[in-house]
Amino acid sequence: MASQLFDREEYLGWLGQTQHTLGSARRDMEAGDYAWACFKTQQAAAFAVKGLLWGFGLPAFGHSILRLLEQAEEQRLPLPKEAQGWARTLDRHYIPPRYPNAYPSGLPYEFYDRSTAEEALDCSQAMLEAVAELGTQYA
Repeated sequence: MASQLFDREEYLGWLGQTQHTLGSARRDMEAGDYAWACFKTQQAAAFAVKGLLWGFGLPAFGHSILRLLEQAEEQRLPLPKEAQGWARTLDRHYIPPRYPNAYPSGLPYEFYDRSTAEEALDCSQAMLEAVAELGTQYA
């Protein structure tokens, strides 16, 4: 497992941004802005995992939650196995919601619906809870 030295302030800052971004995603979903809600859920989960890594003083670069989880695994940080599935679901929402040319035809918002946003919110919330549970052991 990573060193027992833990930067509580760094970790809590990232977790605070995670919570704020996840709240913004929920508001977007309720307003029917499903594509942006999905993008924000990906961002929120990435912030959570980055916060955990940065809390241990580990470099946390990039935008793929799956790759960030690999870094956590290399440090033997015990996140649940389900986290990889959440990451795969969420990483799909990093680029397509934001770019008008992400799909061969049509605009990104046309490809997102409430059920997709709900699934993304569930995955992101689960990631936040897993990171928070692990982080409380050190923070």
